[in-house]
Amino acid sequence: MAKTVRSLVVLGDSTTVGVGDPVPGGWRGVGALLAAALPHARYHNVSFTGARVASVRHRQLPAALAARPDAAVVLVGMNDTLRSDFDGRRVHVDLDAVVGALVSAGAAVVTVRFHDHSRVFRLPGALRRALRARIEELNGIVDAVVRRHGIECVDLDLMDGAYSPDTWAVDRLHPSEAGHRRLAAAFAARLARAGCEVPGRVSLTRTGGLEVTPLHHVVWLVVKGVPWLWRRGRDLVPYAATIVYRSWAGHPEPARYVATEAVVGPTTAAPPLRQPSL
Repeated sequence: MAKTVRSLVVLGDSTTVGVGDPVPGGWRGVGALLAAALPHARYHNVSFTGARVASVRHRQLPAALAARPDAAVVLVGMNDTLRSDFDGRRVHVDLDAVVGALVSAGAAVVTVRFHDHSRVFRLPGALRRALRARIEELNGIVDAVVRRHGIECVDLDLMDGAYSPDTWAVDRLHPSEAGHRRLAAAFAARLARAGCEVPGRVSLTRTGGLEVTPLHHVVWLVVKGVPWLWRRGRDLVPYAATIVYRSWAGHPEPARYVATEAVVGPTTAAPPLRQPSL
């Protein structure tokens, strides 16, 4: 018999905040769309913009556990790949701790493995290779955590419309309304496969979102796009330069962290309760 979801929690970064799906008064996004298909569930979104896997573990997880979740969505990791201090082993330990704690609390958990975002946000060749290598490493970590805990996972690379322009918002970093709806529908299907009752349906028809015009694209590029590329470029350029040099010199690239199901250190104990920054 399918389990009734009475508490749904959503953890993650700006995507789970809803950025890219503007409605009057703020953001809507994947969490709210998924919650609408679970009419018996209290909806708790503890995510915040800029979150990395460690901040989900230490700042969001306590609030998520306090909500006594029956179902949980975890979507985080892309921000880690864009930082110069990316550490696959640390990401693995933190993600394993988040998922392990939610599973131990009785939640059906769904997470994601990531698409090749360099196909969406056009980057110079070296930066594209650097980002792709990081995403491959992150996906290996996700795969290990999914296997270890037996949770459900949405593969964004294989999701219908993943690389379609209408899936992405003006910034090409976050899903559009259509993208958020596709994500919510995929999460609903995975929760149903995990044994949860999903009485409603996530419609893929756009409704209620604010229309994005060509002017929005220009304004975003000037005000947000160029500064963002400059900040992330400073983080990724040294790594990208190393890749270019090794290719030119004929040296093999350094070994990446290879995730296995076993991780070092505590993985399921929750840290002390702290209020998340929303």
